[in-house]
Amino acid sequence: MTTGKENPFASTRLTLSLAVAMAMPGAAIAAAAPSATQVVKIGFSAPLTGPQASAGADNLGGMQMALDRLNAEGMTIANQKVSFKAIVEDDQGDPRSGMGAVQKLIDMPVDVMMGPYNSGVVIPTSRLLDTAGIVTMTVASNPKITEQGYANLFRVAPSDSQLGGKMGLYAAKELKVKRVAVVDDRTAYGQGLAIEFAKVAKANGLQVVGMEYTNDKATDFNAILTSIKGKRADAIFYGGYAPQGGPMRRQMKQLGMDMYLLGGESICSPEMGRLGGANVDEKVYCARAGGELNKSPEAKNFAVDYQKRFQRTPEVFAASYYDAMMLMGQAMKAADAVSGPKLQAELVKIKYQGVMGSYEFDPQHNLKDTPVTIFNFQKGLPTPISTY
Repeated sequence: MTTGKENPFASTRLTLSLAVAMAMPGAAIAAAAPSATQVVKIGFSAPLTGPQASAGADNLGGMQMALDRLNAEGMTIANQKVSFKAIVEDDQGDPRSGMGAVQKLIDMPVDVMMGPYNSGVVIPTSRLLDTAGIVTMTVASNPKITEQGYANLFRVAPSDSQLGGKMGLYAAKELKVKRVAVVDDRTAYGQGLAIEFAKVAKANGLQVVGMEYTNDKATDFNAILTSIKGKRADAIFYGGYAPQGGPMRRQMKQLGMDMYLLGGESICSPEMGRLGGANVDEKVYCARAGGELNKSPEAKNFAVDYQKRFQRTPEVFAASYYDAMMLMGQAMKAADAVSGPKLQAELVKIKYQGVMGSYEFDPQHNLKDTPVTIFNFQKGLPTPISTY
């Protein structure tokens, strides 16, 4: 792995060096023996320092496990053995830093790109990647990402319309919420999620009593929460990340606001409990991609393997990054190419069954028929309660 900055996995030195030869039928060997091993460079961009470093480490771990598996299995493409190597850049979850990080990967160049993670980084960098012809996979959820129409860009997680919308439905139909305040962190991710939630909430009879905003560096939410308390809301929907969601929940309890706190996948993380303590309780709900993972043997095995490898629990997107890299490997095999138009063409028509569910892309390169699971928190940990 190559990286310009220290990151949470530096101590384990996630260097990919496994290149196991894949046996070929005797006739094929006689016709054309594979030449020396080709290193396939997998670009990775995510926040590895700053408030969202835990999410970046989570993503990197999932991808690393897939790369290790692909290398151990061995692969021959275009009559050449290949070995996969991660090339890592820390974009700090910031659009400006992200432009520099992604440009470094393009200049190398990498063969394919996994990330960036944040919608606000993906939106400005996706044009650069598409112009360079680099096939890119992202979990970023803002609908604008795929609405740009870039041929090389694929989303491997639900969009805000799926996540925010399902949380809006659940709040109305199951939690029987009547009055809700909406807060977002002004990032492309947080705003997109909040807008979709409010749209579906209103359509299902909820009264949105306030639209407030903060930022993704904030730590003090007392002014916003005091305003919401005065409006007699019985739930808050937060479009943002766990580093703000945990403290927000703690401050809600300090103000006597024992109401629901709702959110998307980026608060669906053990980090909420680490930052908010016992205040992150059964009244905190979030929506996340995939079916109920505790019912999937593959997901259970993945979680055990991840814990053993990194001595930490997989959080929100580790399994998604694992699936995305395994999917990319399958597409490379089918295309007999590690980059470019042949690989892009295979992804357009691919069908893949992974840890998080099935993967197949619609014409905009969003996932088809993506299930969403609703979680609440028990003992500080997100627990799946319903696929919705």
